[in-house]
Amino acid sequence: MTAAPVLIIGARSDIGMALAHRYAAAGHPVQLAARASKGLEADAANIALRHGTSASVHEIDILEPESFAAFLDSLPQLPHVAICVVGLLGDQATSQTDIAAAQLTMRSNYEGPALLTGLIAERFAARGSGTIIGISSVAGERGRASNYVYGSAKAGYTAFLSGLRNRLSKTGVHVMTVLPGFVRTRMTAGMDLPARLTAEPAAVAEAIFRAATKQRDVIYVKPVWRLVMAIIRAIPEGIFKGTKL
Repeated sequence: MTAAPVLIIGARSDIGMALAHRYAAAGHPVQLAARASKGLEADAANIALRHGTSASVHEIDILEPESFAAFLDSLPQLPHVAICVVGLLGDQATSQTDIAAAQLTMRSNYEGPALLTGLIAERFAARGSGTIIGISSVAGERGRASNYVYGSAKAGYTAFLSGLRNRLSKTGVHVMTVLPGFVRTRMTAGMDLPARLTAEPAAVAEAIFRAATKQRDVIYVKPVWRLVMAIIRAIPEGIFKGTKL
């Protein structure tokens, strides 16, 4: 029996490519979607050669929601699993004074992913099956001075996925929210990341793959983040506003 196809939106990212290899290793055909997707053709060929399954490449710009329906129509097959890995960390200092920079961060992390995820959800619901996996962030659990533009966008996406999961719970469509914490990727290159709180892309992919098979609702890739964020959320606002987190 042929494994069901998996769509990875944001496949150019380190986590996206790790997911592509993990699902392909399990026999799933993978659909690699990204902006400037021609750069993924060599990766697709490598995946097909290494794992003996098909890998196709598809163009998507998360900032162009008017193209989303045509993008989904162009896929060789409606996937069974759709994973949105799109994200942009941005620069907090710049976003504080540059509206265009703040808008780009907000649209890349919330508006685009939410609109595309919602459109996929409608097609999955019409079919009566499917799994949607959204990569959000622990940064969305409480606004902090160091990254509140990015964090607020991720908070929006977390809330969107929660509502979508609630609405689709009786339709055969499962929605999973992933909170990775720090991940050692090109996006975090140069940052001094604490080893205990930092995951590698392959570990993130493995955690997602395993959790999806168990139909988990919300996962912290490294369980220690559940405790860390519980503590941060519990700090009274009067005290929290004076911290430097």
